[in-house]
Amino acid sequence: MTEQTPPSAEPKPEFKSANQRGAARLAAVQALYQMDIGGAGVLEIVAEYEAHRLGGEIDGEQYRPADPAWFRAVVSGVVENQRALDPVIRSGLTEDWPLSRLDATLRAILRAGAWELSNKKDVPVAVIVTEYVDVARAFFDGEEPKIVNAVLDRLARKYREDQKPKKD
Repeated sequence: MTEQTPPSAEPKPEFKSANQRGAARLAAVQALYQMDIGGAGVLEIVAEYEAHRLGGEIDGEQYRPADPAWFRAVVSGVVENQRALDPVIRSGLTEDWPLSRLDATLRAILRAGAWELSNKKDVPVAVIVTEYVDVARAFFDGEEPKIVNAVLDRLARKYREDQKPKKD
């Protein structure tokens, strides 16, 4: 599914999030990736991002301002609910792949998207799916954005029976 060259923890230079929530989603995925790979705790990562990354400049690259409350909600929500989210995400995968075999960035994207679908009922399904597909495109050139779209579409049917997910 995704045993290609792993992406870096940084999005492609040409990626620009369109809004503060989009920037918060991108930062949340990066933070979740960093916690997954490096084992850092949620408080430490959130503090680092809020102090240095959200809207800041790193290595000459200006980060877009992000909604800090949205960033915190996604990161802490995923961490607090990961045990419940992972089996649901696994059920959305079509192949017989455990989550641990997925690329860490892809795992972070799916966890963040699944958390939003299950907890941010005021945000339309199409917005959530589109935003996380865009985040996937920031990191991957291959099939991963399609995987994100397909899995989040399946999860939306489970979490949001009242709303139709966006079709690509």
